[in-house]
Amino acid sequence: MARATLIGFSAVAMWALLALFTAASGQVPPFQLSAMSFAVGTVIGLLAQSFFPTFRQRGSVPPSVWLVGIGGLFGYHFLYFTALRNAPAVEASLIAYLWPLLIVLGSALMPGERLGWHHVAGAFLGLFGTFLIITKGGGFAFDSRYTVGYAAAGGCALFWSGYSLLSRRFQAVPTSIVTWFCAAAAVLSALCHLALEQTVWPAGTGEWLAVLGLGLLPVGAAFYAWDHGVKHGNIQVLGASSYAAPLLSTLILIAAGQAEPTANILAACLLITGGAALAAKNMLRRKPAVAGDAAI
Repeated sequence: MARATLIGFSAVAMWALLALFTAASGQVPPFQLSAMSFAVGTVIGLLAQSFFPTFRQRGSVPPSVWLVGIGGLFGYHFLYFTALRNAPAVEASLIAYLWPLLIVLGSALMPGERLGWHHVAGAFLGLFGTFLIITKGGGFAFDSRYTVGYAAAGGCALFWSGYSLLSRRFQAVPTSIVTWFCAAAAVLSALCHLALEQTVWPAGTGEWLAVLGLGLLPVGAAFYAWDHGVKHGNIQVLGASSYAAPLLSTLILIAAGQAEPTANILAACLLITGGAALAAKNMLRRKPAVAGDAAI
């Protein structure tokens, strides 16, 4: 279980690169960027199935798995882009980032899971740390004019937490299925792009490399790692530690010279790290609950 949890957390580390790669991709519209990135993510899965036969999908997949997987990957991104179009980024991001907390709380409803006070406390510490990062220590105000955007952001949190929790109920379905989730998300994103946006291709090698980086890591390999983690790892620890994504993202932007270090970043670092450590305090003492933890 510990190994699978670490694999799942690698997805959080890869998601931390999302802001850097997105900023470097230039003026490519969101749905077009999503379609291109998910296409690369699909290629990753196809290559893995070609070179590693054990990774290939075998047997039929229940319709509910397709609904959960495609709804999770595409639904989250569709609602996130909708939220940013219809509400201020700070408020929308804060609402959307309720998903790690919802994973922790929702895990109490999963068979065989135990939700302890330290899981909840760790998740709330991470949420508060994320609040400091997103608001930069300032305040925020909700305005009824942005109700549609707020609702979409809330849908983001529900969709991704629901996808993560429900995926755990399909542990027998191998991670290779994510290949086809990515393919479906690429097609649906392309359709939304054609209906809602004007095509803008990356300008220059640097922007093309940024798009490739998005597809290889935060919108590619990360989803395969997350699928394995939520199916076979400690889902409460993964939920609480997911708040490390905005922190790591900010630290990466600071290292790249695109952001300045502040006292709020330091406080957020302590809160998020402390919250993740608190949530994981009993993980090493737990016996693995799932067989087959060694292979993806």
